[in-house]
Amino acid sequence: MRKVFDELTRAFRKHQGVLAEKQYSEITMKHTTLLEDSDTIFILLQASGYPIEEEEGYYRLKTCFTPYEEQRYCVIDIETNGSKPGTSQVIEIGAVMIENGKLVDSYETFVECAFLPEYITKITGIEPEDLIGAPTRREALTGLRHFMGDAVFVAHNANFDYTFLDASFERFGLGGIGNPKLCTIDLAKRTFESERYGLAYLIESLGMEETSHHRAYSDALCASTVMQKSFETLPEYVKTTDDLLQFAVSSKKTRRLKKEAKEGL
Repeated sequence: MRKVFDELTRAFRKHQGVLAEKQYSEITMKHTTLLEDSDTIFILLQASGYPIEEEEGYYRLKTCFTPYEEQRYCVIDIETNGSKPGTSQVIEIGAVMIENGKLVDSYETFVECAFLPEYITKITGIEPEDLIGAPTRREALTGLRHFMGDAVFVAHNANFDYTFLDASFERFGLGGIGNPKLCTIDLAKRTFESERYGLAYLIESLGMEETSHHRAYSDALCASTVMQKSFETLPEYVKTTDDLLQFAVSSKKTRRLKKEAKEGL
């Protein structure tokens, strides 16, 4: 499905967020099997969190039309017992849902795990006893999948959390993650100056309330604060959620050209 997500997003951006049925079908049919058609792919896209909708034969990417201030953002942090999803697992999940600048919901759980290296306990403070009787991986991941919906997936160093969870979802038959991804490190680097952009350093330098670093829920809360701090200094041309997503990964040259184009209007 990753190829479908990426190709559809490129097409939506090229056509101002809207695709006719023929355009949509040409893309999705390239990635179907004998048991799937474009309608089935549409259902799978929505189930994965990809923010697509259909009306009267036209398909829309919702992030191209939603003002970034009104978007739902699922800010996530995970703790794991290793760095590789193929040989390691999630041991704690923390997530907060931000909408209209406010925390509207949260999700927090330990995850059952039979093996917890001592160095992970030293980093996180999580003890093996904390994980005894916790929800299984399937239960915890299913809960997170439902919680996320089609919100934007936000994390500090998002590639790690996104990739790890994507592989974990696939392993347990939950499908890959289709939610758009926003990294608060990328966003912070483009909106304010700092000597370092690690979460602990930003918490201190921005005068945020101290929390338990390297614990999933508190780190998710801190990442959400970094995100909202970044929103305060976004350039004027960032209007929609998709503008924000593209801005967060843009080069200095691209940002300069967009600013000049805006000033030239």
